[in-house]
Amino acid sequence: MTATQSPVTVHQFTMRFSSTPRGARLARRMCEHCLDAWGVPYDSDAHDALTLVAAELCANAVRHGHVTGRDFRLCLTATPATRTVRIEVTDTRGESLPRLPATATDDGEGGRGLLLVEALAERWGCTPRPDGPGKTVWAEYTVATLARSGPSTAPS
Repeated sequence: MTATQSPVTVHQFTMRFSSTPRGARLARRMCEHCLDAWGVPYDSDAHDALTLVAAELCANAVRHGHVTGRDFRLCLTATPATRTVRIEVTDTRGESLPRLPATATDDGEGGRGLLLVEALAERWGCTPRPDGPGKTVWAEYTVATLARSGPSTAPS
């Protein structure tokens, strides 16, 4: 008798990136690649929305969460059973918390990118970083389909 395992896999990608515009661009490209590999194809609405959310969170980590000599971390998790993709971006600056601007024309320290995150993600928030100083800003999005098997991780 042969035991079988469920073909459902939770896909995960985690990597640290330099806290620079170049690091944010690389993080976005890795996100695009992972989503396509996990069954959220390039040029689909879900792929575009998730990539934009990841790009905004990474750009915010570079702009508002930057600490000299410290990287930011991107973690993507795709759960086929719930068709949920979770994006987490962790930086080392805990005192600079994300906030939505009071208006769409807010000329303060930015924040308009968070309006995009708010509009595209089903849920988003911020939690203290569990393994040191800083915070993790996360967003979740439900997609129509996710690959149930195949590569479960990208290089980490």
